[in-house]
Amino acid sequence: MTLRPDLNLIAHLVPGSSRVLDLGCGDGSLLHHLISDHDCTGTGVEIDPDLVLTAIMAGIPVMELDLDADLGLFATGSFDTVVLSRTIQTIRQPELVLREMARIGSRLIVSAPNFGLLQHRLMLLRGHMPISRELPYSWYDTPNLRFTTLVDLEDLFAKLGLVIDQRVNLSLTGEPLGKGFRAANLRAGAAVYVLSQQ
Repeated sequence: MTLRPDLNLIAHLVPGSSRVLDLGCGDGSLLHHLISDHDCTGTGVEIDPDLVLTAIMAGIPVMELDLDADLGLFATGSFDTVVLSRTIQTIRQPELVLREMARIGSRLIVSAPNFGLLQHRLMLLRGHMPISRELPYSWYDTPNLRFTTLVDLEDLFAKLGLVIDQRVNLSLTGEPLGKGFRAANLRAGAAVYVLSQQ
């Protein structure tokens, strides 16, 4: 399985030999890579039955669960790292899910598209909902329920007592941007966060 650029970055942010819970794992490609190349163990959670079947057929341990309702099934501290990649915008209760993630694991990795991207703002000024590589759907067929800027997302992290240990801004193609990158809320297509509890 070939990893998207953002998933490749996330794989390098997960310490080797970690116990990983991948929420919204899709076809399980990240977990497959972590298990085969980083000596990790892990479980995926996905709500789409077709993606669950794809992951299981590839030998990836995946459970078909609803992130908004079923994370209580996981014991406190049962994983080292909990990943939520490009999924926070599709769930109904992001605050609850982040709290549960912090209960389940000590290291959280969250990535999200940036609705505050300058190109998105310009589309809104022209009277249209944004469509881009990060938000590729029309308003009437999008799986996204929440639209956040990086500033708003970071405010939610602070409210929940989550510390940003690292933020990697991503270009519109999913590649990491340099450390000297400025005005991320206007210029980054997405960001990956490594979080811990205060």
